[in-house]
This record gives sequence, C-alpha cells and structure tokens, in this order.
Amino acid sequence: MNESDNLGTILWLTGWSMPDSVFDRLRESLPDFEHVTVDYCEADNPEKMILLTESAVRKLQPPTLIGGWSLGGLLALRLAAKGLADGLLLFAAPARFTRPCEESDLGWADAYVRQMIAGLSKDREAVETKFRRMLFTESEREAGIDQNLPPCGGWTISALIAGLEILRGEEVLSQLNHVCCPVFLVHGAEDKICPYNAALELISLLPQAMLHTILFCGHAPFVGREEEIVERFRRWWHEQSDNRNSASI
Repeated sequence: MNESDNLGTILWLTGWSMPDSVFDRLRESLPDFEHVTVDYCEADNPEKMILLTESAVRKLQPPTLIGGWSLGGLLALRLAAKGLADGLLLFAAPARFTRPCEESDLGWADAYVRQMIAGLSKDREAVETKFRRMLFTESEREAGIDQNLPPCGGWTISALIAGLEILRGEEVLSQLNHVCCPVFLVHGAEDKICPYNAALELISLLPQAMLHTILFCGHAPFVGREEEIVERFRRWWHEQSDNRNSASI
C-alpha cells in the first residue's frame, strides 16, 4: 500500500475486561488504515487508564479516528470532546453509563456497578462470566456469535476496577456539543448493557452523527458482523473525506 492510499489512523479502545484482539477482524478488513492500540489492561487506577488514551492519541498524525467499544467508546467521546479526533467509530458507546432510577432505560444503576466491583475481589471469574453472557441475545448465542469472543482473564483486577470506576464517574453528555468531528455509531437494538435509548440520546446531541442500528443484537454489535460494519463505515468515511475536501476548496 502506498502512503497516499492511507485513509488515516484508527486508535482502538476496547471494552471493559475485553482483550484488544476482539478488534482483529475489523483491523484485517481495513488494510488502508494504520492501526494503533492502547493497552490499559494493567492500569491500576482510572487516572492512569485515561492518561494512556490521551498520550496515545496525541502522538498520532491526522486524520485520526478513534474506534471505541462500550468503555472504550466513552473514552473515545471524552477525547473527541477535547478536540483530539477527526472522526469516531463507536460500538455500543455511552456518553454516561450509570443513571438514576428514573433513567433506567438509558443505563445501569450505580449500585449494580458497585456490586460488580465488590464481587471482583471474591470471584472475578464469576463476575466476568456473568457480564459476558449479558453481551449477547439468546438468538445470538444460539447462532454461536458469542464464540467469536477471545478468552477473558487478561485484565488485572486493578484494571477491571479502574474501568468500572470510569463507568461510574465519567460523563460526556454535558460535553457533546464540543464533539465537532463526524461520528459513526453502531448499536444493537436489544443491548442490555448500554440500552438502545442511550444511543438515540447520543445521536440527538451530537452535531455530526450517523446511527447504524442492528436488530436482534446485543452489546457486541460488530462481533460476527465485521464485513458488514466495515463496508458501511468505509462508505461513510469516504463521504466525510469528500465533505472535508469540498469545504477546503
């Protein structure tokens, strides 16, 4: 591939407890992009996890895209609100994860996340296994889509707790008007972790955003659907590039 064929660099931010290899099939299908990863599976506190993402994106040459799933999507939105992204590719991304009881259709109660934190010190495998089961709908499990996930267990307990603390405390809802870059959001209509209504809320508050909804799908909308996602994303990114070029003339 010639340097002129490079469409940009994608910084990949994975979801809670998930190895970065979950994005491998997406990256393989996007050879005309450079790919950079952030390994925060050993971060021992929320501040370090956030710092790792900021340090990584500041080293990249534009155009810079950030691909984020769930926790990684929240971190990607945070970076974009700081003006550090030229585009976002988000999967099941919340602008605020924990919600009060009256907003249960938009996220989880803080008490439930605190229960997960407490459970990690007692039986981390049980916590991760339960969480993984919630990623998929029953029909997805029957189709074997859940078998496409890489094995769990790569994160330290400190990193698992740090990630949950970010999900508890970080919110980008109030900063979405500062996200000036285009956003391509992929969300499952039956997501039990980041409810679909949160995606509708996010899209309504972002200046430049497109929502691709996947029916009968849970919290891992790209798993097993990589080719479809890449085709739609590539077409969308070409449109954004054409718009940028037109604006510069």
